[in-house]
Amino acid sequence: MLGICRGRRKFLAASLTLLCIPAITWLYLFAGSFEDGKPVSLSPLESQPHSPRYTASSQRERESLEVRVREVEEENRALRRQLSLAQGRAPAHRRGNHSKTYSMEEGTGDSENLRAGIVAGNSSECGQQPVVEKCETIHVAIVCAGYNASRDVVTLVKSVLFHRRNPLHFHLIADSIAEQILATLFQTWMVPAVRVDFYNADELKSEVSWIPNKHYSGIYGLMKLVLTKTLPPNLERVIVLDTDITFATDIAELWAVFHKFKGQQVLGLVENQSDWYLGNLWKNHRPWPALGRGYNTGVILLLLDKLRKMKWEQMWRLTAERELMGMLSTSLADQDIFNAVIKQNPFLVHKLPCFWNVQLSDHTRSEQCYRDVSDLKVIHWNSPKKLRVKNKHVEFFRNLYLTFLEYDGNLLRRELFGCPSEADVNSENLQKQLSELDEDDLCYEFRRERFTVHRTHLYFLHYEYEPASDHTDVTLVAQLSMDRLQMLEAICKHWEGPISLALYLSDAEAQQFLRYAQGSEVLMSRHNVAYHIVYKEGQFYPVNLLRNVAMKHVGTPYMFLSDIDFLPMYGLYEYLRSRSARGQRWRIPHFHSRSRGNKRKSVIQLDLANTKKAMIVPAFETLRYRLSFPKSKAELLSMLDMGTLFTFRYHVWTKGHAPTNFAKWRTATTPYRVEWEADFEPYVVVRRDCPEYDRRFVGFGWNKVAHIMELDAQEYEFIVLPNAYMIHMPHAPSFDITKFRSNKQYRICLKTLKEEFQQDMSRRYGFAALKYLTAENNS
Repeated sequence: MLGICRGRRKFLAASLTLLCIPAITWLYLFAGSFEDGKPVSLSPLESQPHSPRYTASSQRERESLEVRVREVEEENRALRRQLSLAQGRAPAHRRGNHSKTYSMEEGTGDSENLRAGIVAGNSSECGQQPVVEKCETIHVAIVCAGYNASRDVVTLVKSVLFHRRNPLHFHLIADSIAEQILATLFQTWMVPAVRVDFYNADELKSEVSWIPNKHYSGIYGLMKLVLTKTLPPNLERVIVLDTDITFATDIAELWAVFHKFKGQQVLGLVENQSDWYLGNLWKNHRPWPALGRGYNTGVILLLLDKLRKMKWEQMWRLTAERELMGMLSTSLADQDIFNAVIKQNPFLVHKLPCFWNVQLSDHTRSEQCYRDVSDLKVIHWNSPKKLRVKNKHVEFFRNLYLTFLEYDGNLLRRELFGCPSEADVNSENLQKQLSELDEDDLCYEFRRERFTVHRTHLYFLHYEYEPASDHTDVTLVAQLSMDRLQMLEAICKHWEGPISLALYLSDAEAQQFLRYAQGSEVLMSRHNVAYHIVYKEGQFYPVNLLRNVAMKHVGTPYMFLSDIDFLPMYGLYEYLRSRSARGQRWRIPHFHSRSRGNKRKSVIQLDLANTKKAMIVPAFETLRYRLSFPKSKAELLSMLDMGTLFTFRYHVWTKGHAPTNFAKWRTATTPYRVEWEADFEPYVVVRRDCPEYDRRFVGFGWNKVAHIMELDAQEYEFIVLPNAYMIHMPHAPSFDITKFRSNKQYRICLKTLKEEFQQDMSRRYGFAALKYLTAENNS
């Protein structure tokens, strides 16, 4: 207690010094303005050389005085900065072996409230400050629905994690889309001392769907009203946040404000900073009733236990029913109803200083909430325009937001000092697997990559897919990094069906991709392309992990396993679904056409649904960056004869595609079967339940070969399609192939991994798998 009081006295001393310096300065000026007991005028008129009072002595005194004034003012500014920083940091004090964080929050930032805070703090109650225990869990509730809101939540969470020093428990009221995205994200993020629980927002719709609402957030904008019913009954308090919030301080400071609630106060809110509820924004503007300027619900402190005792559910429902008789609908969703309740019951509110919700919509008074960077606590982009909002300091706020938007989320996996994390099974298993590796092994980094958990954000952009009723739909599956981004538009033009892509990007690159996609008419016109971001970590390109991520989230019965640098022939999607692979001449179907009549479909004719088959799409390549893409098999054969096209990797890796038997394909009109051979790596169409790719293979080498070998081990038949083809487009060599060619140790480790994979195959598939060892030795 003594240490706390001493700290408080230091703070008060600095504060009083700050207040006294201006008075001392002006006293000094006043005293210095007398000469021989008479006042000396400092007016410009009397300071001129022709003035009787002007002398060399008085001029020197004046200059000396001005220098001193500037020095005092500079000291004054320095002390103000120190005081602001002291308030923002909320210093932790220790007493005995118990460590606590003391959070101070004085007024709204103006000098009167600052003085009032100092006077109040000068009492004998210096030990009764709001506290947050060092390892106390802070509970945060967020309503989130859809693809865009899921992206926004990530930036909010990053800003909270960046500043936090306490364990966090996120309560996410989410629809099925957001839950799938965020559950995967947090599971793969593996941030210590963070727990996440989901609550089904779709099940809560009936609670608020009766309320007419014109807000752009839709029905989900009303769900904060039912948090007392939704959240666990033993949860006493929670901070509720909108998804468009950015924290500029430790959230524990806001959690500490709960200790300031008095009497029947159960809601902590910041006053609305626009004139919306004053009703004078435009002619005939009629807002819902509110107390004064009303309150903004982007940041709410809820005392859940007291709200339940007050029968909050009944309170807000009765108020909403009564007001809707005259208002017909809400314009600001839950905020209108909260304000209507508060208008009738002002005692419910603990008014928060406005720096806890600096609102950046147009025409707000947000500038009154801060004077310096250290005054900022929470920034709220509460306008449909978001970052395009008009504000005097919008560039600063935008840059702060972009900092967290592009911040490397892997850096936020740090442990909390002195706070033990709850046991996590996935984390423990990972540590166990890593501990079993030999760090002195020259291939340690390769082996480690197999167990690396990469943070994954599924469905980074909006996605819509309607399953085909005939169960013949096929999804193109591929993976890419930033240097292959230019292939996306071309692939979308060549393949009209659903696509599942895994992109290996950093946080900053993910935002570059977002801007690229949003600026592309081709990509924005396609809603059946699923973009899954796998965030960069480690020194290798995890090619097979990426393929597995893209495969796992295919929503069709069949998949076309391709690579991003290949363009499928025009109409391949319809050919696979709607054209018989036997005895029919292939022609290009009309774009967006659908199968007509009773023509048999390739996947049905070959009975992929009930048999293990892999349909091979023959692969070719061109060395020309500009290619007149062949529109038929006949045109492709002509280009082969002219040397414009080649069979894929004919010059450098013949074994990879030679078993396709291109000579037979030239004249084939029906599907034909081929046998597996060593190093075979064709591109195939398979059922969605086919085996995953083996993650031990990273970067360049054997990643597809191992997968095809496993298909063969599971007795898949390889069937070559006679009227299908794909063409590899030229590009600069990847970083991984360069390492393979230049690094001997890389090649040695790849050979070791191949041998270990073959041994694993023998153990899994027994005697039949011995042929892989024999074939490898003979190749």
